[in-house]
Amino acid sequence: MKKNIAVVVGGYSPEAVISIQSGEQVAKNLDRNRYEVFIVNISKDGWVVKSDLVCDVPVNKADFSFSFNNQKIKFDFAFILIHGHPGENGVIQGYFDMIGVPYSTAGVRTSVLTFDKYQSKLFLKQFGVVSAKSLFLSKKNMFSSENIIEELNLPCFVKPNASGSSFGVSKVKDKETLTAAIGEAFAEDPRGVIVEEFIEGTEVSCGVFKTKKEAFVFPPTEIVTDNEFFDYEAKYTEGKTQEITPARLPDEIIQKIQDASSRIYDLFQCKGIVRVDFIIKNEIPYFIEINTVPGMSEKSLFPKQAKEKGMEMQEILTMIITDLM
Repeated sequence: MKKNIAVVVGGYSPEAVISIQSGEQVAKNLDRNRYEVFIVNISKDGWVVKSDLVCDVPVNKADFSFSFNNQKIKFDFAFILIHGHPGENGVIQGYFDMIGVPYSTAGVRTSVLTFDKYQSKLFLKQFGVVSAKSLFLSKKNMFSSENIIEELNLPCFVKPNASGSSFGVSKVKDKETLTAAIGEAFAEDPRGVIVEEFIEGTEVSCGVFKTKKEAFVFPPTEIVTDNEFFDYEAKYTEGKTQEITPARLPDEIIQKIQDASSRIYDLFQCKGIVRVDFIIKNEIPYFIEINTVPGMSEKSLFPKQAKEKGMEMQEILTMIITDLM
């Protein structure tokens, strides 16, 4: 009997539309000989299920099911593709844990930690993983512009500390715009803002997924953008960014990136597909962040890396579901 797979998309972040695009591609690539595939769209207006047979049928949140033609259909597995809240921060993982539905990502503990940019950097620091110097700001823990500049210099990056999108991120070049940038970041995450030193180097991103028996580390992608940095416009506007896979770096640096990505995956106790971002300076990978629910649309980085490695997306998706069910 085929398993019922829920491809869970949407969410409450500005990147919900990207999540839906990712979900459509994953649904397209799932093996229909093995699975009945449904897209579950989560929004503030409600949870609805869509498939080849049904459209906008409400989901019963009590047991993650829906009714169709007087028949109750329960989902056997959730493939989470929500970027930001509630897909990357542990909220949806906690829900699935409570009702006993297996899913495609790491659990609550890992999701909470990796979604917090500052705490994830602190966690990795104890294991020798290097990253840019940073300061954490909250309403009760503020720094003056002078203190920030003295500590981190200019330019610097200002980011919402816990956010799944690129909104609210600024590259600050002068003291006059620092306060405004911090305000924009707080608008995205009222609980905290991270300010990081600017490291000039080559930006790369490396995909990883592991099963209980095998590990797969993918060719890293080099990111070259005409914008000041890899912001929302650079990510999703045609022609703004070159995404070069594999990265144009010496083999020994590629190996360093892949080894660091694999180690970070294990340190965070990740599951499913992740993408780890770095800046390479003086042949050293500086950790930026980890994406535990990376984009899976046609234009996303991971599918391109899988293609470069010679792996089919259907094969990868089947391995993940089989491993985690």
